[in-house]
Amino acid sequence: MNKYICHYFSTMTTSNIFENTEVAFSLKSDSELERAYFLFKMISYEPLVRIGTAATNFALKAHLPVEGLIRSTVFDHFCGGVSEEDCLPVIDRMYDKHVSSVLDFSVEGKETESHFDAAMEKTLKIINFADEKKSMPIAVFKPTGFGRFHLYQKKGEGKPFTDKEQEEWDRVVARFDAVCKLAKQKDVEILIDAEESWMQDAADELCEDMMRKYNTSIPVVYNTLQLYRWDRLDYLKKLHQRANEEGFTIGVKIVRGAYMEKERERAEEKGYESPICATKEATDVNFDETLEYILNNLDTISLFIGTHNERSSYLAMQMMKDLKIDKSDNRVWFGQLYGMSDHISFNLAANGYNVAKYVPFGPVKDVMPYLIRRAEENTSVAGQTSRELMLIKAERKRRKL
Repeated sequence: MNKYICHYFSTMTTSNIFENTEVAFSLKSDSELERAYFLFKMISYEPLVRIGTAATNFALKAHLPVEGLIRSTVFDHFCGGVSEEDCLPVIDRMYDKHVSSVLDFSVEGKETESHFDAAMEKTLKIINFADEKKSMPIAVFKPTGFGRFHLYQKKGEGKPFTDKEQEEWDRVVARFDAVCKLAKQKDVEILIDAEESWMQDAADELCEDMMRKYNTSIPVVYNTLQLYRWDRLDYLKKLHQRANEEGFTIGVKIVRGAYMEKERERAEEKGYESPICATKEATDVNFDETLEYILNNLDTISLFIGTHNERSSYLAMQMMKDLKIDKSDNRVWFGQLYGMSDHISFNLAANGYNVAKYVPFGPVKDVMPYLIRRAEENTSVAGQTSRELMLIKAERKRRKL
């Protein structure tokens, strides 16, 4: 590990703020806390998640009347509502605790031009919505929400488009541009999520084009780096060099990543080197060193730290302290998903840091792929669910439920 990072861990003095369950769960009623306990208890059993996922998919495809049950349990825990307006009570309640919101239209798997146009219009509406509310300084979209996965893959591989595909790609570029242009006009930061590595080169190139165009003074457009990929810090350094040479700034969201098993299986199947770090420890080192690089270059790179990892959060806090970066500096944000890691989000906010929760929304049936992924990720991340359960138990005990 980088000696500089080791030094930070050896000198960290931050008290364990994340143990404060009263702050962490201050917005949850007793019944909501009990529901959270029940859900994380269920998610902790991997076979149960597999069975539940299969049963839910079957019930929805068979048009069985299960949406009400889903809505009152897993949906309401992990999602803000079915529409932007439906999310307003959640947004306002969190902002009372100094936690901002990133509305995330979490409808996935659509591949028609009408769906891509609808996703763009929804994102434009969210940006206009955000412009009116201090509680929503950031918006987000996924590249494949605006165009077909195959197009990104073909573009990234350098294969020529047919005339029809070129017209289709031009529409993808126009959707990106329309959203980033409005974000610039409304002074709303726009996060562009990362996806699978074999489509990401084209998405990276498009994100960079948008940064070159709209990040002329302060970053508006943020690309996402999945740091379970061993090549991402090198990519960032090269992007930073180009930005310095050409006179634009960079916005970066850093996360560990969400497609690890799929990435490794595809690499093995097709016989190329896996883009994923060999170990969890190597991913952690990559994350920490990228965090260090950005915080040391904050004059030209702004940062959104997307993590549910307490250790990474403490490291960021300590680095900010040592580098004399103000807690409320708008160039540094922490972010977690709604329904998860409230002990990180609300305690960071209570201590003066910039925090935003990703708040997914959309029709119950259309958001199910997102919810299933949340459940599967919680079972695969070692310690995540058990930590959530331990903290919920501590708060139940404090409340004497």
